[in-house]
Amino acid sequence: MNKITVIGAGTMGNGIAHVFAQHGFEVALMDSSVKSLERALQTIGTNLDRMIKKEQIPPGERQKILDRIRTSTEIGSAVEGATLVVEAIPEVPELKHSLFSQLDALCPPETILASNTSSISISKLAAATRRPEKVLGMHFMNPVPVMQLVEVIKGYSTSEETGQAVMELARKLEKTPVLVNDYPGFIANRILMPMINEAIYSLHEGVAGVEAIDTVMKLGMSHPMGPLKLADFIGLDVCLSILQVLYDGFGNPKYAPCPLLVNMVTAGRLGVKSGTGFYSYERGVKEAVVARDFAGKTV
Repeated sequence: MNKITVIGAGTMGNGIAHVFAQHGFEVALMDSSVKSLERALQTIGTNLDRMIKKEQIPPGERQKILDRIRTSTEIGSAVEGATLVVEAIPEVPELKHSLFSQLDALCPPETILASNTSSISISKLAAATRRPEKVLGMHFMNPVPVMQLVEVIKGYSTSEETGQAVMELARKLEKTPVLVNDYPGFIANRILMPMINEAIYSLHEGVAGVEAIDTVMKLGMSHPMGPLKLADFIGLDVCLSILQVLYDGFGNPKYAPCPLLVNMVTAGRLGVKSGTGFYSYERGVKEAVVARDFAGKTV
């Protein structure tokens, strides 16, 4: 695998492109928006500057890494000759299914198609192609250049050869890959999202405030970040989407999203990306803010 294509230049896509280019791979970063591609290159450059300051890479590597990334708004040229395509578009099943069908038609037969999805069924994505044995999940953690874990998710038809090839590829990126099977939420979010949901229920029911809940989990459980602040960084809309996948997939009430979470997403309070979630992020100030439940009662 020497040529990588990343579809989607958002937070995850630019991070994935960064780590591949940093480790010597030629990368095509594709997005339909020129502005998104420009922002992605700016973000990668800023992250490389931070790595230089921390002496994680030598200054001379910065431009070499950026030179390995080419951008494109045209999917056909972006995937031409690709040995691996990593999809990193929004968590909308219909969009992903359509993209995988398109990738199957455009890519060489030997190309592996991977999804960075955090919860959507790999087996369903594979069913949209004629190469289900070459489809799998490659779930990076955010921020990609920093976080070591990669969940490698085998769909029902993913071949052993494909799974092992991507595991080895992740190790070349100096990541730690973990092989899991295709069930709703996989491992990371099947465990994480119910915890975040329970933290939101605790706030919703008035058990404790935002900062109190996060402090308990940080100091009492040695978590680097409290669950409510983590939800803000993930995006409350993303958390809601994953919980809905878990609830639909298992049919268990324990996965039902808290009404407060639903209400906040409906109101556009999505966390860091919108400037306000359980905390305020306006003007760089991070402070707990008042949340309201679905009836408008403050919590």
